Amino acid sequence: MIELAAVRDYFTGLQDRLVAALEAFDGQPFRSDAWQRPEGGGGIARLIEEGDFFERGGVNFSHVTGAAMPATATAHRPELAGRRWQALGVSLVLHPRNPYCPTSHLNVRCFVAEKDGAEPVWWFGGGTDLTPYYGFEEDAVHFHRTCKEALAPFGDDVHARYKKWCDDYFVLKHRNEARGIGGIFFDDLNAGGPGGDAVPPWSFARCFALAQSVGEHFTAAYLPICERRRELAYGERERDFQAYRRGRYVEFNLVWDRGTLFGLQSGGRTESILMSLPPLVKWRYDWHPAPGSAEEKLYTDFLPPRDWI
Repeated sequence: MIELAAVRDYFTGLQDRLVAALEAFDGQPFRSDAWQRPEGGGGIARLIEEGDFFERGGVNFSHVTGAAMPATATAHRPELAGRRWQALGVSLVLHPRNPYCPTSHLNVRCFVAEKDGAEPVWWFGGGTDLTPYYGFEEDAVHFHRTCKEALAPFGDDVHARYKKWCDDYFVLKHRNEARGIGGIFFDDLNAGGPGGDAVPPWSFARCFALAQSVGEHFTAAYLPICERRRELAYGERERDFQAYRRGRYVEFNLVWDRGTLFGLQSGGRTESILMSLPPLVKWRYDWHPAPGSAEEKLYTDFLPPRDWI
């Protein structure tokens, strides 16, 4: 049974819990901005800019509806073209000021496509990933281990599948370069289970529970890393490299990210969709890090996918 009211209640509660934890960590409050979408639905944007720790951070909830599926949603599922739809979820992106503290992203979402005379089609999606500017092995291990713990109750092979999916998804294909060090990513999670071939089929409740576990494990995966690095001293060199690598984040989100494209194509609220972009970014022509430098180590030791656990 599809229980969208329970999903909505969970997502709004998750947004509140995440914001409370992040406000306590930063020391400054998040702005709250409720909005309505003319085509149907709306949401609540929670944002911090120029905080004590976060240069920018956003935790958004949205529940939007439409009369026909946008092209991004039917590109890999053409049988859903023309259906009415509902999409609801929480999306988070955090950009710390200190370059030794990584950017991170979390998203959990539920989608329902409906047509008269047919059963509704539903699925969950989401994930979380880490984008460091200066890599620390213990941080990478901690993040990936916590991601594995989030998925452990749902099958021995689920984490391996979703880790690989994340490694394959968060890639700037035009550069053949990973955005960060990965995490977990999943989409189209429904009765078919994590790999699409579950026997017996997964229930709506079980798929929902997996999305909940991903959401609930985020602060344990991310904030201890920030706590460990927040007092490290940095200068203009580190800030300059951070701004350069943030350019890669922008490129991925605007060129490849399916959520960004879906939001823009479906008439979503632009301010909320683009809150994921960092406030200060730089691009350089054909730049390469100095051999043996800490900046080069990010490329050689951290961005190539690996088994951190």
